[in-house]
Amino acid sequence: MLEANRRIFLQSFAAGAGALATSQSFAAGGDGHAAGYDVSAASDYLRTIPRKSGDPVVFTTSLDNGPIKATSGGWARDVTTKGLPIATDIAGAHLYLNAGGVREMHWHNSAEWAYVLSGHCQVTVVDPEGETEVANYAPGDLWYFPKGHAHSIQTVGSEPCHAILAFDDGLYGEHGTFGLSDWMSRLDPAMLAQALGLPKDAVAKIPTAEVYIRQGDVIGHDSAEARAVNVLDATRTHRFSLMAQKPRVSSPGGTIHVASAKEYPISTTITGVVTRLQAGAMHAPHWHPNANEWHYVARGRTRVTLFASDKRMAVAELSPGDCAYIPRGCGHSVQSIGADECEIVGILDSGTYSENSLSDWIAKAPRHVLANNLGVPAENFAAATNRSAIIPAS
Repeated sequence: MLEANRRIFLQSFAAGAGALATSQSFAAGGDGHAAGYDVSAASDYLRTIPRKSGDPVVFTTSLDNGPIKATSGGWARDVTTKGLPIATDIAGAHLYLNAGGVREMHWHNSAEWAYVLSGHCQVTVVDPEGETEVANYAPGDLWYFPKGHAHSIQTVGSEPCHAILAFDDGLYGEHGTFGLSDWMSRLDPAMLAQALGLPKDAVAKIPTAEVYIRQGDVIGHDSAEARAVNVLDATRTHRFSLMAQKPRVSSPGGTIHVASAKEYPISTTITGVVTRLQAGAMHAPHWHPNANEWHYVARGRTRVTLFASDKRMAVAELSPGDCAYIPRGCGHSVQSIGADECEIVGILDSGTYSENSLSDWIAKAPRHVLANNLGVPAENFAAATNRSAIIPAS
């Protein structure tokens, strides 16, 4: 038995040694070698990697040509990942309220952010602890509601109010929105009267379906209702006057206003960004390492160039009412291509603002590294400096 085991062991060892020798022989004769320390330069190589065309990248759509949901007091349109498949993590909407219109109390399974484009409104928020804020909003203001916070929006004054909204959920839509009248109209009236301590005749008057945006009386700017506010302190308020702040970036080509959680503490999952570009100016090539970007063109015309994953490129021209989605980490630039200033309202789905720029690398990397990276003599980069994020028209 011992002799038999010895023969099996020797045969196995010989077979393994033969395989190892064959492997080493193959590696030693291969290009570049590749066995332990036995390596060498490749004898056959490409000067550059061929470009990959790939499938076209669709990253824009028209928000304002989408389906409209209108009731007596106003309307809304939205775009989710159903309409723009690349937009997996952010959805956007356009809300319009008539004078006297009220978007009824509701809440979402996602956080809601908004930028008031025009008009004035009063927003009421009740959080899960029962703390209530009633605040008036003007053009250039933001609101942010964490998920689950009940809120309503009512126009103040004789002019309509409209705002651009965004949600940190690409499928937010109707599946994750819960409305006051929709819920109450489905409950047993006797149970509802018991739960709320209301008389049965009052419960009987509740609408039989969702109200959504209801037309009501116009609330004047100087009315008792407009003055009945309760604004929370800066660390807790849902309101932030973005355009009243100093821009993060300012150059002859335009401005960038930013509201991250640093400036706007309650906005923990979203950073708001409003970019204004003069004709011909450009938000230079950059990327966001920690967030996806969704933006809406409110005024002007833009050209967005996207350097997408899987080595793909895409270019799209946007007009007012169009929106774009830039996935996390993808390089992109935005140019103003119209005759007038453009205004871009956008969000990043992170409370922390972070932006890397191409010019930062070119300005700060050692010149010999740039010469190697790009095959351009090092002296050609002598004048490179870290430029502003916004480059004016040349």
